[in-house]
Amino acid sequence: MEETVATIHIYHTNDVHSHFENWPQISRFLKQRKQQAEAKGEAVFLFDIGDHIDRSHPFTEGTEGKGNIDLLNEAEYDTVTIGNNEGITMSKESLNALYEDAQFDVVLCNLTDLDGALPYWAKTSKILETADGVRIGITGATAPYYAFYEQLGWRVTEPHAALKEVAKSLRPQCDVVICLSHLGINEDRLLAAERPEFDVILGGHTHHLLQNGEWHNDTLIAAAEKFGHYVGHIQVDVDRMTNQVLHMTAEVFPTQLMKRTEEDVAEVNGYLNEGEEALEVPVFYNPSALPQRLTGNSPLSSLFGRALLTYLDADCALFNAGIFLGSLDEGWVTKGDLHSLLPHPINPCLVRLDGEDLLTIYEQSLDPKWTELPIRGLGFRGTLMGSMIHEHLFLNSDGQLFAGNRLVEPGSTYTLATLDMFTFGYFFPLLKEAPKEYIMPEMLRDVLGWYGRKYFNEG
Repeated sequence: MEETVATIHIYHTNDVHSHFENWPQISRFLKQRKQQAEAKGEAVFLFDIGDHIDRSHPFTEGTEGKGNIDLLNEAEYDTVTIGNNEGITMSKESLNALYEDAQFDVVLCNLTDLDGALPYWAKTSKILETADGVRIGITGATAPYYAFYEQLGWRVTEPHAALKEVAKSLRPQCDVVICLSHLGINEDRLLAAERPEFDVILGGHTHHLLQNGEWHNDTLIAAAEKFGHYVGHIQVDVDRMTNQVLHMTAEVFPTQLMKRTEEDVAEVNGYLNEGEEALEVPVFYNPSALPQRLTGNSPLSSLFGRALLTYLDADCALFNAGIFLGSLDEGWVTKGDLHSLLPHPINPCLVRLDGEDLLTIYEQSLDPKWTELPIRGLGFRGTLMGSMIHEHLFLNSDGQLFAGNRLVEPGSTYTLATLDMFTFGYFFPLLKEAPKEYIMPEMLRDVLGWYGRKYFNEG
């Protein structure tokens, strides 16, 4: 029986988000597993399903993501797709440069330039062939954040239609067809139901864990949670005579059970030090200490509010005190200082609102629940929301709301400078449908750095 079966091992990671604390163990584990399989004449492939990078880590920020690519190269990955952290937290210029030194392929079927051309660093699909002659077709797709990609100069398309086209093309040519899906668990289940051409769907984006995979008819869905907590493994057994898939199994390996050495700790600290050194670039001189508070206004929130208003040329601003993960001392402020203060991959946003809606949002922002509200996701890299901060948005002595020097009245339009995470509908539903412009690729730290240079260094 063994002689008639070709065994293929697929190891996969997703949503590492620059959590390098587990990376030395992951890399060592993958190399060991690859050596063991190859010693038995079995094929091995390594895939990453996107969001390997996260600009909240100094190593990623300091190397513009290229440090992450070096780690994937060193671990001998074969193929990756991109997540939204690669796609929309980096400028188009940075993403175009990200994979220059990659020793693996990037498969991505739903992203092009605005003229429809595929980026030079990506392929819609690829076909791998084992020593036994088994042909494995691979494609990938990423979550379609339409407004963000368009603002950055990309065209992202609806992934199911793009995957349908590629899957139908790959199926006649391949014995096994795999999708690297940075779309989320619900989309993966829908894809499995719609596209029986896929034998395996390796998922990510929603940070879900499928310890032994999930079957949908003859399609196996797998995913390995987040932050390098797990490495996923799929074993595919193929009949050597017919190249038909006989059997597939899925499992995950927790990295917390993998041996951690002193050298591993030193390696992880080395990534941090390299990033911090790269970010030791002075941005502006701060003439006085700027402390922050989680509740109410602070000298730091006042400076940031002015920066946001000025950069976006808005009537008023709204943001949360919890975005500041520290204070600013007197003296030179570096890129590293700004990064540690505002590590979030959050973009500013300019929203146009009718006076009635602005009044509603103002009233909602006064709710005391915000201060101790824990926040996860949405680009936020802190812990608690903190109280809402208003800049140029206030009640006068008669209880009337003003935006700057303008009375807020129904029927009049006002511009609000805020954070992109407030426009997704979770906190302020009115902001989701309002006309808006996302300011990209600038992040909050870039706006504060710009303002500091302009008003302290030049002023």
